Amino acid sequence: MLDLVVQAAALLFLVTLAAYAAILVVARTQASAVMVRAADAESQFLRVKVDQIMDRRRFETSRSELSWNGFRKFEIVRKQQEGGGICSFYLQPHDKKPLPPFHPGQYLTFQLPIPGQRKPVIRCYSLSDSPHHPDYYRVSIKKLPPPRDKPDVPSGLSSSYFHDQLDEGDIIDVKAPSGHFHLDMAASDPVVLIGGGVGITPVLSMLAAICESGANREVWFFYGVRNGREHIMKAALQRFAADHANVRLYVCYSDPEPDEKPGEDFQQPGRISVDWMKTVLPSNNYKFYLCGPPPFMESLVSGLKSWSVPESDIHFEAFGPATVKRSPAAQAAVEATSGSQIQVTFAKSGKSVPWSSEAGSLLEFAEENGVVIDFGCRAGNCGTCLTAIKAGDVNYVNPPGSPPEAGSCLTCISVPKVNLTLDA
Repeated sequence: MLDLVVQAAALLFLVTLAAYAAILVVARTQASAVMVRAADAESQFLRVKVDQIMDRRRFETSRSELSWNGFRKFEIVRKQQEGGGICSFYLQPHDKKPLPPFHPGQYLTFQLPIPGQRKPVIRCYSLSDSPHHPDYYRVSIKKLPPPRDKPDVPSGLSSSYFHDQLDEGDIIDVKAPSGHFHLDMAASDPVVLIGGGVGITPVLSMLAAICESGANREVWFFYGVRNGREHIMKAALQRFAADHANVRLYVCYSDPEPDEKPGEDFQQPGRISVDWMKTVLPSNNYKFYLCGPPPFMESLVSGLKSWSVPESDIHFEAFGPATVKRSPAAQAAVEATSGSQIQVTFAKSGKSVPWSSEAGSLLEFAEENGVVIDFGCRAGNCGTCLTAIKAGDVNYVNPPGSPPEAGSCLTCISVPKVNLTLDA
């Protein structure tokens, strides 16, 4: 009987030992599988990173080799009405040579021989399509009406010229794409793109670039406009949202028509606000890109900062140096001159005037004192207001779109640092 008990115990021990050994084998196999999966994931991540680096190198090489200095002749090959007073102009180089790529969000600078003007007018307009169309550039321009309180004032000078006097087949002078306000296509961070009115054009380029690249990058797109009559590229926006699960579209009408319905024609009545976006967005952990009229920009940038969004995550296209005051650096550049005894001398005009920080910029200060300095964008982008510095130095209120050459300054976004003499 004892032998049977011993044999049974021995058998139980052997079975248990075999089960334990089997468990160890399975555990090791599972661990190996986990390690293999981890290694595969790491390898895939590295391949993506290498591809991104190579794509960026190819982009920069292509842009460097195909770009040009000064103005280049372009032909308007297509002119298309987009609704909301917007017209798109499709441009191809007259010399038929390849075009350099651009970053979505950048702009083109135009030199326009507008009748009645003493010299060509310089204006900048954002590229409104993705960079995945290497055979053309597109800008979408709104014909600016007279101010509501001044109906007798003429419509926008350059926008009227584009709408009323330029047609398919016409030739215009264009500088290469430029500008610091653009999306990094090599990154994968989730983004919030916000456009107000015609300010939709650069963020529309960003949206199109993400969608057409095939990336699954999370995108929240907010667009604010008065109503359907001013809704720009409505069908294109709806198509992007319908065809791409990673895109969420929210359109706000501040003054909808009686027959326009929430949920069908637009998503939210009223204006875009950060308080409202807080109810829509899961968090504030996004890269924000904004473009719109000054009150729109001031409100949203201020609201995002109050929502503890880091300033490095807030990117915007300014319509002028007073559009949004960045803090602390930008405001400090102006405040540093307050109360100081800085003298600004305009050498060609023979004027020497005590600087007033209330002017905002050297261009505005020159205008107040009857000194003529040519300008275009008034935002540091086009380079028209470039003026030589004969003595002294300046600070910039906003970073220049195209850094000026040494010994010169862009007067539309600069203020004097010390006593200054300009060749103006």
